[in-house]
Amino acid sequence: MIKVLIADDLSEKAIEILKENGIDFDVKTGLKPEELKATIRDYDALIVRSATKVTKDVIEGANRLKIIGRAGIGVDNVDVNAATEKGIIVMNTPQGNALAAAEHTIALIFAAARKIAQADRSMKQGKWEKKKLVGVEIYGKTLGIIGIGNIGSLVAEKALALGMRVIAHDPYVSTDYAEAKKIELVDLDTLLKESDIITIHVPLTKETKNMLNKDSFSKMKDEVILINVARGSIVNEKDLLEALNSGKVAYAALDVFEVEPPPPDHPLVLSEKTVCTPHLGASTVEAQDKVAVDIANQIVEYFKYGVIKNSVNVPSISMETAKQIAPYLKLSENLSYFLGTITEFPIKEVTIQYFGEVSKLETKVLTQGILKNILSPQMEGVNYVNAPIIAKARGIKVIESKIEEHQDYMSLVVISVKENGKENSVQGTLLGKKEPRLIKVNNIYLEADLKGGTFLFVYNYDRPGVIASISNVFFKRGINIGGMHFGRESEGGLAISLLGLDKEIDDSVIKEIESLPNILKVKRIELPR
Repeated sequence: MIKVLIADDLSEKAIEILKENGIDFDVKTGLKPEELKATIRDYDALIVRSATKVTKDVIEGANRLKIIGRAGIGVDNVDVNAATEKGIIVMNTPQGNALAAAEHTIALIFAAARKIAQADRSMKQGKWEKKKLVGVEIYGKTLGIIGIGNIGSLVAEKALALGMRVIAHDPYVSTDYAEAKKIELVDLDTLLKESDIITIHVPLTKETKNMLNKDSFSKMKDEVILINVARGSIVNEKDLLEALNSGKVAYAALDVFEVEPPPPDHPLVLSEKTVCTPHLGASTVEAQDKVAVDIANQIVEYFKYGVIKNSVNVPSISMETAKQIAPYLKLSENLSYFLGTITEFPIKEVTIQYFGEVSKLETKVLTQGILKNILSPQMEGVNYVNAPIIAKARGIKVIESKIEEHQDYMSLVVISVKENGKENSVQGTLLGKKEPRLIKVNNIYLEADLKGGTFLFVYNYDRPGVIASISNVFFKRGINIGGMHFGRESEGGLAISLLGLDKEIDDSVIKEIESLPNILKVKRIELPR
């Protein structure tokens, strides 16, 4: 019999769906990591929200587990790579709580602008501090939105209805998409400089961690208001506290924190210049019901009909097709994730070409995976199912072609992205019909293993000493280079370097390499293994 473990609080509506479909389940919330590891071995599916952390250690003991269902959009509390290696499907519910998070953002904007929490505390102390608690109107103010995906776009829609000017920074959104929503796209520095209120709606990645820091605050208007309903670590909490104490930031409304729950003596929580809520962005009756019902239905559909919906790591295909395309799926997905990571302009067109043996297979799922991985570095909640829908909604044209033969390779996958004269492209093939290889980036040939891991991708000028200076940075830090691959357009011209590293690197390594002579651009790339 199928058994499901519900490890976080879940709507009764979802529980009724499991009961009606004869799915056996247990509700065991608040399990400690070692308790979850000991318990999970007896279950076929696990349903969580954000509280339970599904770590690699937990997953390693889950020999019976087939699905991890996340009732919500973010899967940062699930080790997706470990689940994939174990053959466990990870599903989320990307649409269920977007409206709730957007409405909470608007609520916090009002709370911060009118000092509602501060006034409430004052009243409860028997005070009447009317003159001290003068707020500001939001009508006519400039709202800067960092990230206009599902939630950010909804916030923009509501802010425009309130008479605000809305500007946004999102390097992966086209001007046409923004203009259709009456949003003015700007670079990040312009947003920081011109906004009266700033709100964050990007996922937490290595690139967005500490995105708003001391340098960012120095570029903002005096007495700016900051809203964070995304992830706590996107804002450097120490730097925010300094900005609040100096008056640079007049008020901050925080729904998320670097450590949750934050300690009782957290200075941002205790500050008179903040209004704080305990990660309530998705905490409405309606949103809780939506995400819970969605994940319950997805669990039922998988076990009763074999349907895989809203998976973040496994496409919906038959067993026979899976065997045929498995090597090409790894190749195409790692190629496209590489391409998405190095692309810093809004994509308007994606071209996918399949040459040789791969062109004779069912490539629909390959194309879905390519779109997912191109968009995933740019926005949260993209999966195999919704990637084509999101691409269409953003006005991204997708062109797929199949050519039965290639003069040099048995199989070749070529992926290009374009926007107003800008273009990036990658090419890849299989070595020995199984091992994925990158063979070309834009106009430069190189051959590199694409099986997965941490990579550093560098654009540089072809000059003596460049490779040695990069290697020296890693030598000083005791970081081993597992592989080095190079290519150049011409002698002394533009070149690329791709380094496979034995462990992850932090931003300080990136900054040091960027400061070296003849280095043009550095990107850290984490490919799924």
